[in-house]
Amino acid sequence: MHRLSFVLAGMLLFGGVQTVEAQAVRVGYIDSQVILSEAPGALEAQQEFDRDMERYRGEIQRMGEDLERLIGNYQQQERTLSPEAREARQNEIRMKEMEYQQRVDEMEMEAAQRRQVLVEPILERMSQAIETIRAEGEYAVIFDTASRAIVAADPQLDLTGEVIRRLQQMAGREN
Repeated sequence: MHRLSFVLAGMLLFGGVQTVEAQAVRVGYIDSQVILSEAPGALEAQQEFDRDMERYRGEIQRMGEDLERLIGNYQQQERTLSPEAREARQNEIRMKEMEYQQRVDEMEMEAAQRRQVLVEPILERMSQAIETIRAEGEYAVIFDTASRAIVAADPQLDLTGEVIRRLQQMAGREN
C-alpha cells in the first residue's frame, strides 16, 4: 500500500496523471442480413441472380449427364474392348471429367462475380444510409449483429429499421 501511494504521489508531481473528462458515447447496431433482404432492389437482384444460376445449373446438369452416359457406355463395353481401346476410352473419360470440373469452377467464379455486381449498388446505398444515420445521431460506433460479434444488446439501440426506411426514401427519390 505504501509503495502504491508513493507511485501515485510521484506521478502527480511530475504530471504523469491526466484527468479525463467523461463523455457519453452513443452506440447502435444493425442487422445487415435483414437490411439486405428488405432493401429496395434486393428482391429484384436476387431474382436476376436466381435466373442466372438456373442457366448455370442447366449447363452443369447437361455436362454431368453426358459424362455419366460416357462412363456407363464404357462400363458396358469395357470387357469387349482391346487394351488400347480401353485406355483410349479411359483417357477420354478423364478429359471429360477435367472439362466438367473446370467448367464447374468457372461457373462458381462467374456466379460470385455476378452476385457482387448485383449486390454492390445495394451495399453502397446501405453504407451511405448507415453513415448518414451515424453522423446525424452522433453515434460513435454502429455494430453489425450479422457478424455474431454482439452477444446481447438493448433492442432500443437497433437501427436496422431506420436504415431500411432511409433506403426506401433513397429509392423513392431515384424513381
